[in-house]
Amino acid sequence: MNLDFSIEEIMRYSRNIILPEVGRAGQERLKSSSVLLVGVGGIGSPSALYLAAAGVGRIGLVDCDTVELSNLQRQVVFETNDVGRVKVECAKEAISALNPHCVVETYNVLLKDARITREIVRGYNAVIDGCDNFCTRFLVADCCWLEGVPLVSASALGFQGQLMVVIPDKANPCYRCLIPEPSPGTRAATCRQAGIFGGVVGVMGSLAAVEAVKVFLGHDSGSASLFLMYDGLRCRFIEGERVRDPDCPLCGEANCVDYAMERDSVHLEPGHGIFLIPNQEEREYRGTWEPEGQ
Repeated sequence: MNLDFSIEEIMRYSRNIILPEVGRAGQERLKSSSVLLVGVGGIGSPSALYLAAAGVGRIGLVDCDTVELSNLQRQVVFETNDVGRVKVECAKEAISALNPHCVVETYNVLLKDARITREIVRGYNAVIDGCDNFCTRFLVADCCWLEGVPLVSASALGFQGQLMVVIPDKANPCYRCLIPEPSPGTRAATCRQAGIFGGVVGVMGSLAAVEAVKVFLGHDSGSASLFLMYDGLRCRFIEGERVRDPDCPLCGEANCVDYAMERDSVHLEPGHGIFLIPNQEEREYRGTWEPEGQ
């Protein structure tokens, strides 16, 4: 790899380049890398800005919402004048203003179809999932694993945050090894209902950006087998170990998630939710809409 940097780019990324963990070669890797951000909200906003500032060459943005006034308390990529506008277009403008060298691609859609999601995911080197519902999280996690694309999944509610890195490999656990399926018959609280402190999603979005950069640079810190929890009130991080589940519906021997996708049985029905929970006998997805707020 031998990418040319202009004098302006060398000055822009100079604080990266002098780091021994990055250097000129690492900055070249960042410039040639691409990341897909699923959800341009409280987590996606700081992730997008830090990744663009770091010099990641191409960023994809997925979100189907418009900017609301209540978003501005934590979604730092937006301004007051953006209220009412399409989120991905506003975020693209902000990223381009921060770093015009970064190519920004936008998807003003709700990811609900497995085939379409897999097509989008396979075009990137990594995915950061900061979306606001369980359904999309499981769909994205499944598609990333099947496409062999590293996933950084981050979420937050109140003063607490969670993060995990999923690296598709036979030796590593997948997302479903830790969370096999959404809890049937329950609804998770959203930030609209339970509240969210803006600084907490800022922490989780920044951590997600760091993990994505480590993936691009090839730095293995063992994150692929860990589960990180952040307690903002007590100012502490808690690590948990993740292990591979031999009976996992995604990466286990049954592999019924991949089977269901091949049958094109993964989709979203209005008012119903995405079919996410694979039935071992019928080999198809079932489930209800399970929002997860950030």
